[in-house]
Amino acid sequence: MPFPVDVKFIRAAEAKLGVRFPAGFVGKMTRLNGGEAKVARDVFELHPIFDSSDRKRAARTCNDVSRETAYMRREWPGFPQDAVVVAQNGSGDRLVMFPEPTDPTVLQRSVFYWDHETGNIAQVADDFAELRFLSAPTGYGMKGEHT
Repeated sequence: MPFPVDVKFIRAAEAKLGVRFPAGFVGKMTRLNGGEAKVARDVFELHPIFDSSDRKRAARTCNDVSRETAYMRREWPGFPQDAVVVAQNGSGDRLVMFPEPTDPTVLQRSVFYWDHETGNIAQVADDFAELRFLSAPTGYGMKGEHT
């Protein structure tokens, strides 16, 4: 289940990645730090920001944005080396964000779909905050019980 994250953990992820996240991403993640978003026919699981405030949160956020980005850059041929992974659909495709062309230390607000089979990239949102977020992960009941 998504849950809030302290902005200090977002700043730590930014330092690890060497980029600043856009305001829409920071605002949404401080409130939800994970969850799901629907893009076209796919449901994407949002990668959280690593939260080491306690063991439970550390375990829930171990598949964080920085770790998933490092994995994709290292292991997937053709993956754009400047992309930051923010979500995956379970089939290999990713939602990514790219640095601003004029300042590579700041990510653009736009979100892009990266197709793992073709390497094609398509913009799916002008701003991360505009994605269609699902209120509860698919397959979970109102209180988070798996159904």
